[in-house]
Amino acid sequence: MYRSPTSRWVDPRCAVLDMPDGLIGPFVELGDGGLLTVRDGAVRRSYDDGKTWSPPHPIYEGPGPGVPSMGLLIRTKSGVIVLVYVDDSNFFWFWDDSTRRPAENVRSNVWTARSTDEGRTWTDRQMIMEGFNGALITMIETGNGSIVVPVQKLWHDPGRHVTPTYVSKDDGVTWRVSNVIDLGGDGHHDGSYEATLVELRDGRLWMLIRTNWDFFWEAFSEDDGLSWLEFRPTTIDASSSPGYVTRLASGRLFLTWNRLYPKGESHGPRRAWHYSDVPASWHRQELAVAFSDDDGKTWTDPEVIARDPYRLSYPGVFERRPGEIWVTTHQGNFIASIQERDFV
Repeated sequence: MYRSPTSRWVDPRCAVLDMPDGLIGPFVELGDGGLLTVRDGAVRRSYDDGKTWSPPHPIYEGPGPGVPSMGLLIRTKSGVIVLVYVDDSNFFWFWDDSTRRPAENVRSNVWTARSTDEGRTWTDRQMIMEGFNGALITMIETGNGSIVVPVQKLWHDPGRHVTPTYVSKDDGVTWRVSNVIDLGGDGHHDGSYEATLVELRDGRLWMLIRTNWDFFWEAFSEDDGLSWLEFRPTTIDASSSPGYVTRLASGRLFLTWNRLYPKGESHGPRRAWHYSDVPASWHRQELAVAFSDDDGKTWTDPEVIARDPYRLSYPGVFERRPGEIWVTTHQGNFIASIQERDFV
């Protein structure tokens, strides 16, 4: 049993990884087996599973807008590395509590860049979404070779988040946007946002969406993310926090997230006011995992792998080797390795 000085508890089946300088992903595996990550707009490489990293190599050193920050990484089947990121250099946020509305000019635009030489040089730096995006969670490449990334966008009247996806069929050179998933809501943390997605065995894409309504909502796409249908609640209870779903090398689906309440509890504190139209659970002190053998129809019993009195949320997942799963959280700076065989 592992306890940090801050009273963090980690399941003994987890191997806590010690990454220098808070390097907790995203990660991609290079063609030579090394790892690449991006932090503060710079690329770093590791050849010892993250114990040591190369000096940072900036992606872009010119003036804003569009200065790379942390974001999402993917290395496509053709070997192109694509980065999707939020432009922190042009960030602006203001919310008026008296009117429950954001300023018209709030912005946190979404940009992309791509590398065809394993991250040494980057091209095609471009803005794909103008508006306010709070967080990016997941990016995938489908079996058809499409890159798909869900993006949240703040709408203004009433203030709420909606979810489109951006799709590239040419390794990040050009992008198209889907229809918008709008589930309603009223508040600067309300609506449909911070979605994660995975490709199902039948070729459809399955999206799990953060809401304030005690469960993830889901949507399906039959055209690689260009259109989304069948919006409805799932039976997966969740607090107002994003999850992360991915397919493992074994074929199983793996989900990590913050459940609605602490393990063994059936109620807890909620918040509303300018956050959302309805009081929502913001339980983020436990990180849970579950596995599915049937594309999300049923799941193993959720198991808590870590607790922290502050928070463990905004997860990421990287399967370093088949069955060796690195689980991270951006809130809580957590990174640990678990073995699939220890849980299923």
